[in-house]
Amino acid sequence: MSPNTQHDSDIKTKSDSEEDAAIVDPQCIPGNPTKISFADITSAAFKIKFGITNTPCIKSHLSNLTGMDIYLKKDFLQFTGSFKERGACYALLMLPEENKRNGVISASLGNHALALSYHGKRLNIPVTVVMPNVAPIMKVQACKQYGAEVIVMGNDMKEAKRLAMNLAKERNLSYINGYDHPHIIAGQGTLGLEIVEQVSNIDAIVVPVGGGGLIAGVALAVKTLHPSIKIIGVESDRCSSFSAAISANEPVEVEIKSTLADGLAVPTVGYNAFATAAPLIDKMVVVKEEWIAIAILRLVELEKCVVEGAGASGLAAILAGQLPELKGKKVVLPLCGGNIDTTILGRCLERGLAVDGRLIKFCVTVSDRPGGIADLCRLVSTTGVSIKDIIHERAWITSHVFSVQVTVVCETMNMEHANQLKKVLNENYNAVVFGELMNVVEV
Repeated sequence: MSPNTQHDSDIKTKSDSEEDAAIVDPQCIPGNPTKISFADITSAAFKIKFGITNTPCIKSHLSNLTGMDIYLKKDFLQFTGSFKERGACYALLMLPEENKRNGVISASLGNHALALSYHGKRLNIPVTVVMPNVAPIMKVQACKQYGAEVIVMGNDMKEAKRLAMNLAKERNLSYINGYDHPHIIAGQGTLGLEIVEQVSNIDAIVVPVGGGGLIAGVALAVKTLHPSIKIIGVESDRCSSFSAAISANEPVEVEIKSTLADGLAVPTVGYNAFATAAPLIDKMVVVKEEWIAIAILRLVELEKCVVEGAGASGLAAILAGQLPELKGKKVVLPLCGGNIDTTILGRCLERGLAVDGRLIKFCVTVSDRPGGIADLCRLVSTTGVSIKDIIHERAWITSHVFSVQVTVVCETMNMEHANQLKKVLNENYNAVVFGELMNVVEV
């Protein structure tokens, strides 16, 4: 274990009552939210100008596919791979000198931790990050490389945050909430300022929503300058906490399920973020996981952009047909993060291919006599389909002893090609069972 990494056994735990008392963040108080002002965002834009990258916002090859004039704001090109640098940089710069010397702490699954660690090192401010056990190893290692003290502890973000808040009091550190601290929200709003400077006559901006900090900052910046621009928020159906907050007219806790968009998996949206964003959002959309997988695939193939699930969710809503009112309109999609594990990327691409009809699985019973499986392979080859994997099973076959069940995974060009394969197989075999494409992408 690295000397600047700590685990459960290294940290003293407190009683539940002590932990609950410590978890109150003085910058994010329920019932007394802080609404961000446009002046806060312009201040942030000035102060972080030389600390972050002014990322490009260019027209997308996806425009023809979607029937919209789409522009991509490529904020995954920030040094640590996400928009989180904007808020982290501003929050660190705004600390009083004594707080800078003492250092800061935060709980994060990854992107906020990376941003704090990088800018903390750049500004010579000590940083401690608490990351839950499910945090990607790649992000844990990167935070350590930036010189942060990394504590890996807690089964989820709620437990990690409780520990971080306790340590903030014990060590006299400043706790910086990754999506609800006022300076974080103001910093994220600079993305909105850049967008309206780079693209003219925008009709809508489709923003991924997790804790709400990004959409709060962007909505305030954009609506102040151009009230007619529609602000649309997108969540995964596995973590739709902002939609729940709008329904309840206040932040409420929701159950979070595993999702491809792990950056959006926040059980309760920020109080400051909700107070700032809710009056400015024109529409909220909840997308299914399979469309996030397809969006990641489309961005890799057509834009050569490797984007994490959270960053691809805006495109997912468009591909799913959930924003038909934007047809023929000029739409900006912030690609807000690119820190996706390579193992998860592989799964996303395969799931996207499955939903696309370009990866298909079927089971068929064939003769176990010599040439039975070879005949199946020859038949598949006549359609131009490529066999990716093949498994045969003899022991649990209920038909006669000279039969074998074969499970085949194939690669096709598109859904039409997949349907051609289905037709040929049904014409030549009595028992063919095709895997349900939607089940293939179920997490």
